Amino acid sequence: MVHTPSLQRGTLLVSAVAVLGLLTACGSPTAQTTPSRTASGTAGPATEDTAGSTAPSSGTASAATGGASSAKATGGTSGATTTTGTTARCHTSELSASVGRNNPGAGQENFPIVLTNKSGRTCTVRGYPGAAFVSASGAQLGPDPKRSSGSPATVALKPGQSAWAGLSFSNPEISGAKTATPAALVVTPPDERDSLKVTWTAGEVPVSGNASSVFLTVFSAGTGA
Repeated sequence: MVHTPSLQRGTLLVSAVAVLGLLTACGSPTAQTTPSRTASGTAGPATEDTAGSTAPSSGTASAATGGASSAKATGGTSGATTTTGTTARCHTSELSASVGRNNPGAGQENFPIVLTNKSGRTCTVRGYPGAAFVSASGAQLGPDPKRSSGSPATVALKPGQSAWAGLSFSNPEISGAKTATPAALVVTPPDERDSLKVTWTAGEVPVSGNASSVFLTVFSAGTGA
């Protein structure tokens, strides 16, 4: 049989169409993209009391996700922790008070007021103590102490553990303030009405005149030693 050029071209055209159809039926591969995801439940920053002397002692800091968090801060050897938990506060009847050793510096007299948990349960203190120097008759000597700026933190005290707050004043010999010698320091735990009395053995304190103010700091874990 004799093949003509016209017949050959037709055959090639049919073959090309057949191959093209086969490729179309099989399909061609396509690139896949992973859909972007939006993270849900993103946690915001934790909130914190920074109101200094006006911060309520019952407040707690919590993470924006609603979970409670805590940060341990040791002081001295008490092992107390700074926490944001909801343990009930310490009552005056559950605490003992003492005044630690003076740590003078830059014309200042600095004493730690120490509260120790003498109860059988864990309790907390937060914020500033109340404090006043008194005479042997119980009369207050000098004005009420002022509060130094600070961020209150809730300090959890297990039985036997302590927290301390600073009490400081200018050395009267340098400031020239009028002085008196207290018989005791009356200390009131945060949010409590009843007080504890500590014998004062550190001599004269300023009660009036120049630089006679006494200052208190917020409670921290430990004894301040």
